[in-house]
Amino acid sequence: MSFSSDVKAELCRSDISMRTALAECYGVLLFCNRFDRGEVRIVTGSDAFVNRLPRLFSRAFGLSFDEAPEKGETGKRTFVINTPESVSAILDALGCAPTGLLTHHVNLGLLEDDASRAAFLRGAFLAGGSVTDPQKGYHLELVTDHWSVSREIKALLLDMSFEPRSVTRAGNYITYFKQSDLIEDLLTTMGAPVSAMSIMSAKIEKDMTNLVNRKVNCDTANVIKTVEASAQQLADIKKLRENGVLPTLSDKLREAARLREENPELSIAELAELADPPVTKSGLSHRLRKLSELASAL
Repeated sequence: MSFSSDVKAELCRSDISMRTALAECYGVLLFCNRFDRGEVRIVTGSDAFVNRLPRLFSRAFGLSFDEAPEKGETGKRTFVINTPESVSAILDALGCAPTGLLTHHVNLGLLEDDASRAAFLRGAFLAGGSVTDPQKGYHLELVTDHWSVSREIKALLLDMSFEPRSVTRAGNYITYFKQSDLIEDLLTTMGAPVSAMSIMSAKIEKDMTNLVNRKVNCDTANVIKTVEASAQQLADIKKLRENGVLPTLSDKLREAARLREENPELSIAELAELADPPVTKSGLSHRLRKLSELASAL
């Protein structure tokens, strides 16, 4: 199963109460495949949603579907209500005008409390939503072919302190989120706190991996820098010896040269601790730099 399927399965474990069933159905209808005066058509590949839909519509409208999948059917499955009396009952319950062109809007009168708003968003996601596996990225979207619904659900989300983005794709209107924290909060609001925790865990794991990678890269860069500096210092010391300069230098400079030749893999800080008496990192660095200057002058 995909992460999106897991989220829908968790959402479908939410109670179907008289108080919120209508709001959840409203979200389903505004984001399903077809909802007009002639027909309601809902197509889904979610097993959990397939099991939830008949109970949800029965609780909200007292209706059953005119067409429903056969038991054991898999893949994309379709639910249809096309009996005029049943469609009219749905429209009446949602406060739609009895005649004329059906214009799709979000009727905020049906979403006056937090529970109803959460149920509405749950229905919208179950019918027209998806979310990316957090191991791959952060993206949650709601897709509808009704421009007014897209605009009004964005306003609803903003009123709920979310900050969605919107875009048009292939004739559909997309309301989406890219921020992991907003996706976590939205999933929790809709009724999927376990999925929200999965996103948090994935984010922590990514942050830790990035931190380790940065540390490894930094350490690797430091090792390379140390090796390159040591190689240059060894070449300078060799040059001083071959030209008879090394024996004429001060005890401190000869000691610095000896320490580097005997410990080519150590950093300057580690070499400084081996000096007798010990010196500071900057002190030994100064002596090695002096050896390089003398070698350059030859």
